[in-house]
Order: sequence, then structure tokens, then C-alpha cells
Amino acid sequence: MTTILAIETSCDETAAAVVEDGRLVRSSVVSSQVDAHARFGGVVPEVAGRAHLDILTPVVTEAMAQAGVTGSDLDAVAATIGPGLIGSLLVGVSAAKAYSLAWGIPFVGVNHLEGHLHAVFFEDPDLALPAAVLLVSGGHTMLIEMVEVGRYRLLGQTIDDAAGEAFDKVARFLGLGYPGGPAIDRLSSEGDPNAVAFPRGLRGEGYDFSFSGLKTSVINHVRRNPELATADVAASFQEAVVDVLVEKTRRAAAQVGARSICIGGGVAANSALRERIVKAAHEDGLKALIPSRSMCTDNAAMVGATAWYRLGLDGPTPLDAAADPNLRLRLDP
Repeated sequence: MTTILAIETSCDETAAAVVEDGRLVRSSVVSSQVDAHARFGGVVPEVAGRAHLDILTPVVTEAMAQAGVTGSDLDAVAATIGPGLIGSLLVGVSAAKAYSLAWGIPFVGVNHLEGHLHAVFFEDPDLALPAAVLLVSGGHTMLIEMVEVGRYRLLGQTIDDAAGEAFDKVARFLGLGYPGGPAIDRLSSEGDPNAVAFPRGLRGEGYDFSFSGLKTSVINHVRRNPELATADVAASFQEAVVDVLVEKTRRAAAQVGARSICIGGGVAANSALRERIVKAAHEDGLKALIPSRSMCTDNAAMVGATAWYRLGLDGPTPLDAAADPNLRLRLDP
């Protein structure tokens, strides 16, 4: 049995978890900074970094207490090493390295994106591979073929705004506050998704995504039609995003001969996307793997799951490894 303390501070969530053998979550603690950033309409890097400094030690202490472990019970300590905000990453990485030295256990640096990919294994440790994985968040929108655990092939990605970024920008324009994704999701349940035929960017054109034009279309349409109900705008916008995400994921799954369709990342918590992915997988005779909402948003349990695998495959990460805000997912050629 391998017990890992994992830390996640890539953006504005301060999280720690204790995970056994990459699959059993003994504790998962997340401290959100939403209220601190809401008045700014988005994440302020300097504010995020300082908040991590203040709250990380209490979060780690709580995670270890909930799991009933001390430093002597741990086999490794892991932290997200990138991508993310450099100031935020440095807090978590520095703390993890300090714990590693103090307790005399290995340090494992984890790619945040791979963490989201591994979150699906909490739902099914025996995930049928290959799988088509839609990784969709505020910073990334990617279609990935998971050939096997640890082997990934990029099928497509956004060429401009990520889907989550588009949700936040449209929500801000509509006066719905921050974070935008949950606000639009809630309001969409009161609106007509067919009220406005917003464009579907790059529909039918490969596996890359584009949401910048959709965002601009929403803004222009509302300015021309100020009487339009905000709920109808939100629902129609959400429908346009989900249509493209689901259509491309289905086509990608068919192309690679996937046995499963999975989603991950913060936008994977969206109600419409979750429902449509399950329906699409059922219609195509595939298995749908959707993490719980708590495992879609940034958390340390997914970091611990990935660290367990990477520790066995690659061994410990050198203590001089630097945080990398632009770290890329390790892909097959």
C-alpha cells in the first residue's frame, strides 16, 4: 500500500488530500477563494498566491487529520507542478518539497491536466480503454485519446478561448457574476435553449474548438436585442457550447475506436454537458465515465491518483524541478 499526501494550488483553490494506491481517497479538503476574487470578476494572481500562503498549512493539517495519518505514515508527497499561475504553483510545490525533506519521503511533481484525466478512475478503476476524453475547463479545452494509462494522444484543442473562459466572459457581460459557469448553468434551467440560434464554431471541421466567435455573437445579439430574456440568452449560449463539445467528442470516439467516453475539468460539472455525454455514449454503445462534481473542479485527490501512477513509472521527481506555468501534457508522438 502506498499512501500519498497531495497538494493542489495551481489557480484559486487550495487543496490537500490523502490517497492510497491511486484509487482510495482517504481525505480531500478544498478551500475555495471564490469570494476573494468575485468582486474583481475573475482570478487575480497576486491575491490567489497570498491566499494560498495563508491557508495551505491548515488545509494540509485538516486533510491529514481526516485521514488519520502523520508524516511517518506517508510514502510520498505530491504537488501540482504545472500548468497554472506561477505564484500559486510555487506555494504548493515549495510546501511539498519541504514536507518531503522533513519526512524523508519522495516528492512527486504532477501535471495538472493529467490529474483531471486520472479523476475518472475514481469512478471506475477498470476503465475500458482506449477512451476518448474531453478535458474542458477555464484554461483548456482538449480532446484526448487515452490509449492506456499514462499514454495520451492529442486529437484537438481550442484555437482561442477555452470553453470555461467563454462561460466566464459571457456571464460577466450578462451581469451574472463570478464564477460564470455555475451561474449560467443555473439560469439556463429557466430559459429556452432554442431561443437564439448562436453559431457553432468549427462544427464539422476536425477536432479543434473555437469559442471566441460565439462569445462575440452573444454580446452583439444582446446589444441589438436588449429586451431578450437573460435566461434565454444563457440557455442558448450553453446549448451552442455543449452541442459542439458533444458532437466532436462522439466523432473522435468513433475515429479512435474508443470503448469509453470520459469528461474532466471544471466545465465537466455543467449539468447539460453531463446529461448529453451520457445520452451520446448510450446511443453509441459506449460507456460514459463522468467524475463527481467535486472531482471535476480543482482538487488534490486527482493529484494523488496521478502521483501514485507516476511514482511507479518514473520514480521520484528531483527536488530541483521547477514549477512550470506552461507545462504541457506528455503526449505520444
